[in-house]
Amino acid sequence: MAWLAVKAGGQNYLLPLGQSGEICPLSNLQSVPYARPWFRGVLNIRGGLFGVVDMAAFVADGGGAARTEPVAQEPSVITLHAALEVNCALQVDGLSGLRGAEAFSSSEPPAAGDPDYFGNRFVDSSGEHWQEINLRTLSQSPQFLSISA
Repeated sequence: MAWLAVKAGGQNYLLPLGQSGEICPLSNLQSVPYARPWFRGVLNIRGGLFGVVDMAAFVADGGGAARTEPVAQEPSVITLHAALEVNCALQVDGLSGLRGAEAFSSSEPPAAGDPDYFGNRFVDSSGEHWQEINLRTLSQSPQFLSISA
């Protein structure tokens, strides 16, 4: 298994490469009125319109509130793979490269009560924790698909 490692809202996340799409800078974002606080707006990426979700805000409060910590100076967006059939991009604060299973010393399954889209939680050799996010499950979640406030 291989992941794209990202940081959002002070947390470490792993996005499966097979479910991730293109990485782009966040620029020319168009806001959408009457949307949930975690839905940042719409972005044109190579002629396609993508809804942008602030990943930290969505995960932090189960999809209910805007983030409280500042956004990175130069946030990026990562589109969901086209096979997931959702024109969506996740806003992250930073990219931390690619990771394979060998980068981690241990893992544990998600805890009871964690969101359905949480995969395993990994610990790397420096002791940092990384939460895997199943983008397929996330993209099919009714809460994720409902952007209206």
